[in-house]
Amino acid sequence: MRVYRLFRPWLFRQDPETIHQGVMGLLALAAGGRPRLELLSAVFGVRDERLKVRLWGLEFPNPIGLAAGFDKNALAVAAWPALGFGYVEIGSVTALAQPGNPKPRLFRLPQDQAIINRMGFNNDGAEVIAARLERQGRPSVPLGVNLGKSRVTPLEEAPADYLKSLGLLWPYGDYFVINVSSPNTPGLRQLQDKDRLEELLAAVMGFARAQPQTKPVLIKIAPDLTWEQLDEILGLVEGYGLSGLIATNTTVARDGLKTPVDEAGGLSGRPLAARSLEVLKYLTQELKVGIPVISVGGIFSAEDALERLRAGASLVQLYTGLVYEGPFLGWLIAQGIRAHLHRTGLTHVADLVGQDV
Repeated sequence: MRVYRLFRPWLFRQDPETIHQGVMGLLALAAGGRPRLELLSAVFGVRDERLKVRLWGLEFPNPIGLAAGFDKNALAVAAWPALGFGYVEIGSVTALAQPGNPKPRLFRLPQDQAIINRMGFNNDGAEVIAARLERQGRPSVPLGVNLGKSRVTPLEEAPADYLKSLGLLWPYGDYFVINVSSPNTPGLRQLQDKDRLEELLAAVMGFARAQPQTKPVLIKIAPDLTWEQLDEILGLVEGYGLSGLIATNTTVARDGLKTPVDEAGGLSGRPLAARSLEVLKYLTQELKVGIPVISVGGIFSAEDALERLRAGASLVQLYTGLVYEGPFLGWLIAQGIRAHLHRTGLTHVADLVGQDV
């Protein structure tokens, strides 16, 4: 919004992580007060039957979600629906609390409308976050819980590490995401190798099927996989009965950047958009996967979100776009999709999904 753009030059002169912590503090304050939430909801809440998505037995008020990484510690879960989001994904959460990588570890690239982060799964740990979710109560929209591996846990012990987090957080999430694709925990992406991933999925899905209440389990994949690697992963995803895919995580590629940069970490934002869309189309148009795909990476506008839905995404997620376009981006995109439905005469957002497939 225009007001945010007036403040953005000042914000961008400050340390990125300090600003993020300040924003999360304000949102946590809003989330803790009913009058504040009601005021936000009255202005930015999205209520339109045409935007609802029904998936995995859950009802999403609209298809716009908050991607993992923004509200890692579930500090402001109740505030996001009041800002127009149809669902929220917290994390990545690890079994053990950890500080993450040394600072500085978050970098803006304004010329590219991008971010590089090497946060390293800094979070309060599964036990603390589970207790926080217990105190907060259930949010008004579906809650996803993104799980990562604790840094100190050896790769061969990764299944037990994920199961510890899963056991603590299972009562609170509506869906769960197995994150094996962040570039910022040493060795983590090796869990995308077929043998290691098979062992991990066997453990996770064995746990999930043993629970009295069935819940969706998804996997988040990297944009840097080859088509052959992606085919292998999909074979395991289908074989073990996962409920969906999130495509994609950040990239280690630096192709085409305007900003000279040699910082390590995952790149997100506009430069990721083309590859994220390419992976989505490969999944939905080339392979015609039979499970839902959540698309994330470089979504900054209603037009971007519509493109992903038409390419076959069931839902979309935002992260870096919020930094460049402001905290009301979810509301703006939802309004844009609603206007598109009105112009085209479509009766429901589901009519958009897969139009280009």
